[in-house]
Amino acid sequence: MAQVTTQLNKFRMAPRKVRAVVDLVKGRGVVKALAHLEYVIKRPASGIIKIINSAIANAENNFNMVKDNLFIKDFIVNEGVKLKRFRPKGFGRASMIQKKTSHIKIVLAEKVPGLKRQESAQPKRSEKVYTEKEEKQTETKKLEIKSELGKKGNVIGKLGKRLFQRKAV
Repeated sequence: MAQVTTQLNKFRMAPRKVRAVVDLVKGRGVVKALAHLEYVIKRPASGIIKIINSAIANAENNFNMVKDNLFIKDFIVNEGVKLKRFRPKGFGRASMIQKKTSHIKIVLAEKVPGLKRQESAQPKRSEKVYTEKEEKQTETKKLEIKSELGKKGNVIGKLGKRLFQRKAV
C-alpha cells in the first residue's frame, strides 16, 4: 500500500487548537475531508485545507494516484518553535508571552492498493491560420480610430489668458 507524506513546519497556530480540527477529518477520504473542512468555522481549518490539497497534488503528480482513492491515514500535529514576546506589566516589569507554532504531518494512503491514474492523451493544438481578410479588418479599424481623435490643441489655455488677468486694462 503506497503512502504519501506531506509536512508543514512552523504553522503559526497553537498545536492544541490545530489538533481539535485535525481530529474531525482523521481517517476520512480526502474528498469528504475537504468538504467537511469547508464548513468548519475554526481558524486552523484554512491551513489544514491547504496542506491536504498539497498532499493530494503530491500524490497525483509524483505517484500517479487517483484523488478519489486516497484517504487520510495519519495526521500528526507536533509542537514547533515558540516565539517569545514581552508584554509590559506594572511597576516597570514585563512578562513573557509564548506564541506557539505547530509542525503538521499528513500521511495519505490508498483505499484500493495499486490503482493508478490514466494519463489522458492531450490533443494537438492546431495553429491558427491567418487570412488576408483578418489583416485588412485590423487595418481598417486602426484608420477609423485615427479619424475619431479630432484636432489637438489647448482650448483651456486661451480661456486662461482672458479669465486670469491681474491688471484691468
